[in-house]
Amino acid sequence: MKGSRHVGLVGVGLMGHGIGRNLLRHGHALTFLDHPGNQPVDDLLAAGAISKPSAREVAEASQVVILCVTGTPQVEAVLFEPGGVLEGLKPGSIVIDCSTAIPSSTIAIAERVAERGGRFLDAAMTRTPKEAEEGRLNLLVGAPDELFAEVRPLLENVAEHIVHGGPVGAGHKLKLLHNYVSLGFTAVLAEATAAARRADIADESFLEVLGNGGGGGVILERLRPFILDEDPSGFRFSLANTLKDVGYYHAMAEDLGAPRDVAGAIERLYREVNEAGHGESLVPALIAILEKR
Repeated sequence: MKGSRHVGLVGVGLMGHGIGRNLLRHGHALTFLDHPGNQPVDDLLAAGAISKPSAREVAEASQVVILCVTGTPQVEAVLFEPGGVLEGLKPGSIVIDCSTAIPSSTIAIAERVAERGGRFLDAAMTRTPKEAEEGRLNLLVGAPDELFAEVRPLLENVAEHIVHGGPVGAGHKLKLLHNYVSLGFTAVLAEATAAARRADIADESFLEVLGNGGGGGVILERLRPFILDEDPSGFRFSLANTLKDVGYYHAMAEDLGAPRDVAGAIERLYREVNEAGHGESLVPALIAILEKR
């Protein structure tokens, strides 16, 4: 898929805005769905993007449609509801699902897209909106080999690292495994931080010991600004989304018959903080929430 393409984008949120920006920067024509949940899009429009009022019209204008929405319910809605992508999908067009979704649903969605004459792959994202704006996402892809080879040059316009995990659904399976580990470590680190403060351990000493030992890594660095300065911007992911992702992982593990005792405890923690009304808070706020318990 070398050269410019007509690309449709549904979901110009924190991650989708960066995807749209980099598609335009690499010379692709961009049509996106006008939606209240979009980030400001003046820069995209100024660069030549076109806004459409329905997902059907986005698909009609596109050779490739990228979905950058929250999860399985939103993917199914934007594809299958009246005025959705499937109504406007042209034969041979490609749907790329960049959401975090339940793999069993992903496989069923791919079948419905194929029945319409389209082609489907999942390309789940990791990293943050900052890397999305820089064109440095990580993409975890589930697709047939031939389709992956065709689409890879387009994906390289928005991503730094691309892993082809296997057939359709593999990308979403990898994303759930990744997010479970990341959010699981976040929960452990948040509890440990709350305990360290009750034990009168200075934040700086705590961070130094972890950073030089077994606690070092990406999650520690994302939470470090909050631990030191109550700055949550290092991990721009809501607590509502943590519950969704860990819940999806737990459901996948149950389907597989895989061990999930720890997953159950982590899911309960995120459910409790969401039920207490903290869903809109960013992940680092979990530290402050646990401190007050």
